[in-house]
Formats: sequence, structure tokens, C-alpha cells
Amino acid sequence: KPYYDENGEFKGFRGSSTNITETRALQEQLLQSQKMEAVGQLTGGLAHDFNNLLAIIVGNADLLQANLSRGKNLAKAPQLTDSILRAAQRGADLTQQLLAFSRRQALSPKTIRLDKQIDGMIAMLQRSLGAPINIEAISESGLWPCFVDPGQLENVVLNLAINARDAMPEGGALKFHMANIDLDEYAAGHAQVAPGDYVSLAISDTGTGIPEDILDRVFEPFFTTKNPGHGTGLGLSMVFGFVKQSNGHVTVSSEADRGTTVKLLLP
Repeated sequence: KPYYDENGEFKGFRGSSTNITETRALQEQLLQSQKMEAVGQLTGGLAHDFNNLLAIIVGNADLLQANLSRGKNLAKAPQLTDSILRAAQRGADLTQQLLAFSRRQALSPKTIRLDKQIDGMIAMLQRSLGAPINIEAISESGLWPCFVDPGQLENVVLNLAINARDAMPEGGALKFHMANIDLDEYAAGHAQVAPGDYVSLAISDTGTGIPEDILDRVFEPFFTTKNPGHGTGLGLSMVFGFVKQSNGHVTVSSEADRGTTVKLLLP
């Protein structure tokens, strides 16, 4: 702020300054600490899950080898090899989820009609979910095509549908709503995507919902509200990674005892 003497002659400026060097250094230390905590959580969860899978593989392989070396009856061989293959497949699935989370999976995007893709999954979802869940798909007239990997999109939809089923143990409703969305620069900046045309896919359930205090953590790797042994906590991280790698956006809204909606924006 300029100041003048009693004769109106300019004498200089008045102001104040604050040395923020130490504050910035503390902020950088905190950020680095948070990064290391996230890495520790990620590697710890990975080690635990893969250790369980390897224990199954090694244990069954040891039994199979012992039976072979001793010339024992191999009637149980198919059971042992099935256990090995199932554990190996779960390991492969976990790796695929990690690749999606880190946005490093190889995608093969194609131009697809999202309404036809979802309609083609309804019967499979009805069989897979098992519980008395009413599935409904609603599409806006003249829905635009979108550009995504159809196989990975099906994995995402199945993952979200299973989450919805787990939130509705007594049954309920699962709704897919598809619509055209035109994002201007402001809306696109908020979603951290390029302005332009998108197709939205909102997947809603009538389940127990997600508590407000943990809603902002649902995309964190290995964070889960499920009981031990009932999920790795990578499901929504995989969804997030796939959508971001596809140049889209994903949000979650929820209300306790009134359900959850996951909304994908696909280019």
C-alpha cells in the first residue's frame, strides 16, 4: 500500500510479508508421508492376498506331487488341480484389477451402443446375482454411441452389480439409466475430462447405502466395508482406473438405507 507525507509526496509502500518456506516444507513432508502410507497399504494388501492364493496353490501342488511320487490312487487329482487353477485364476483377476487401478491395463476400445451392451447383460446378471433383485434398464431416446473396451466395461458393470447385490441381502431393485451428456468447459473442468459429448451410465440400487463419513474413501485401494474374506477392496479402484483410462469420469452418491448410485461418464 503506498503512503505519502503531509505534503502529499510519495514516500514508499507499506505492507507485510510472511515467510512460508517452513510451511511449504512441512506440507511437502506431509504429502510424502501420505504417499508412503498409501504405498504401504497397497503393498501390504497385495502381500496378504497373494500369500493366501500361493498357499492354496503350493499346498495342493505338494499333495499332488506326493501322491504321484508314492504311486497313490490319483482319484483326487482332478480336485487338487481344480483348486490350483481356481487360485491361479483369482491371482490373475487380482492382477487385472491392479492394472486397471494403476491405469496400465491394455484396452481395446471400440465404438459401441451402450444400451445394447447393457440389454445383452441383463439375463446374465439376473442369473449371477441370485437374490430376488428386479433389474431394469432405461435408455434415453437417440442414445449416442460411446468409445470403450466392451469386455472391460462388462467387468465393471458386473463388479458394480455384485456390490449392489451385497448391499441388498433381502432383495431390491437395480436400475441402469443411460443418457446423453454434453459437458461445457466448466463442467468438464470439474470432472477433469475434456469438454464434449459423453454417455452417462448411472447404476442405482435400493440397498443399505454407504455412510457419509467413508463415502470419499470408496475408490481407495483395499478399502472395503465387507467382512474379511469377502472382497479385496479393489473393485471400485478397478472401476475408477478403467473409467479414467478410458478418458471418462466416475462419481458415487449414496444415502444411508436408501441406496447408492455410481455414475459413469463415457466418451
